[in-house]
Amino acid sequence: MDLTRRKVLALGTSTFAMASLTGLPAFASLTDDAIAAITGGAEITEGGIELTAPEIAENGNTVPVEVAAAGAVEIALFASGNPTPAVATFKFGPLAGSRSGSTRIRLAKTQDVVAIAKMEDGSFHKASATVKVTIGGCGG
Repeated sequence: MDLTRRKVLALGTSTFAMASLTGLPAFASLTDDAIAAITGGAEITEGGIELTAPEIAENGNTVPVEVAAAGAVEIALFASGNPTPAVATFKFGPLAGSRSGSTRIRLAKTQDVVAIAKMEDGSFHKASATVKVTIGGCGG
């Protein structure tokens, strides 16, 4: 094979590109890792938490989300398709009047929004909702 400067540059560039892409973690695994960090690997039960999010968001820049869980000491929100999946964490003390929170989040694309609640007894509950985004909010 005749190696020219052009071929060496093309080969080097493609090798660098492949090496860079293989080092990127998938967004879903980032979400799983963040959830595991909160739960410590404990079992998560479906239900026991209310998650309210729109089915369709016309603009991903401001998507309203509400969560509520009776008896929760902490509720964490995750957007599985975002580059940084951890969106918000609500912490409640023993004198909290209601164990709920609401916020507006930014979603890059159509994805699942996941809420994990840590209860007073140490158990964890999960709820999720799929939000279809027509205009992305994270540069999309």
